[in-house]
Amino acid sequence: MINVGIVGGTGYTGVELLRILVQHPKVKIKVITSRQEAGIGVDELFPSLRGQIALKFSDPTRVDFGKCDVVFFATPNGIAMQQAEALLNSGIKIIDLAADFRIKDVAEWEKWYGMKHAAPGLVAEAVYGLPEVNREKIRGARLIANPGCYPTAVQLGFIPLVEAGVVDMDHLIADTKSGVSGAGRKAEIHSLYAEASDNFKSYAVPGHRHLPEIRQGLSERANKPIGLTFVPHLTPMIRGIHATLYARLTGDVDLQSLYENRYANEPFVDVLPAGSHPETRSVRGSNFCRIAVHRPGNGDTVVILSVTDNLVKGAAGQAVQNMNIMYALPETTGIRHVPLLP
Repeated sequence: MINVGIVGGTGYTGVELLRILVQHPKVKIKVITSRQEAGIGVDELFPSLRGQIALKFSDPTRVDFGKCDVVFFATPNGIAMQQAEALLNSGIKIIDLAADFRIKDVAEWEKWYGMKHAAPGLVAEAVYGLPEVNREKIRGARLIANPGCYPTAVQLGFIPLVEAGVVDMDHLIADTKSGVSGAGRKAEIHSLYAEASDNFKSYAVPGHRHLPEIRQGLSERANKPIGLTFVPHLTPMIRGIHATLYARLTGDVDLQSLYENRYANEPFVDVLPAGSHPETRSVRGSNFCRIAVHRPGNGDTVVILSVTDNLVKGAAGQAVQNMNIMYALPETTGIRHVPLLP
């Protein structure tokens, strides 16, 4: 069994991680922390987990992770980097669901996240946990930077085109939409029901923190810098990412075959038949990314539609997928959930 600890288990990502891990046949959850909820039973805060877990939340300043093989950080940005070195020195592996180790340029990270990095020496070691790209590196990693929700959907949508070199790399466009759970569980005006319901809006158009992460990943696949316009939107739904991606073709290519061949052996990327339009509800509660590729009017513009559940493939499910790879388990263990419908 893999002994697991979770730091920060009271947010939406944390409870999703719990939902998945309590059903994982090779995992034993040893400890889960929360500064505010210390001493409260996990199933008291989350009745959906009644009968599934008997642990209480522990004070993070007093907890002992010594019995853990791996620790998941489902915390705000800036927490994992403060504790990572001590845990790693104790032989404990880390999967960080926040952004502390995603961006390799530390100065760039500090600019976008507005704080001094507490562990810059670990950034180079961290493996970016997108299995469809870094599977072999993930196998031997002790520190995983789990990708963000938007970056997962956008990169998986663009990667076949970028790797094949058949599009203009200077003018990629990602028009993305997210459900309100992507904003987290904290109480903020913009995510209140009366504000988010029956409404649709863009935000962070001048620059979103996921932009450098996406740009970094796609540039690595292209072997040169890429140009990307990234515009996120908030939609009145709880879960889901829908990325509509645009690129200009620079050569003739069978797009459907390109995508089907690239993802033929990927258990969680589903390339839909030509002409399809994937819906966010087709992946809700699952670790799947569903993709459809279009070429309107047979012109030189390719349109890719990529949908994920932001809390699963965009966060907790992908984190468990990375854990499975790290511990040489079948990659789909514990995360082959069928999407919820309706």
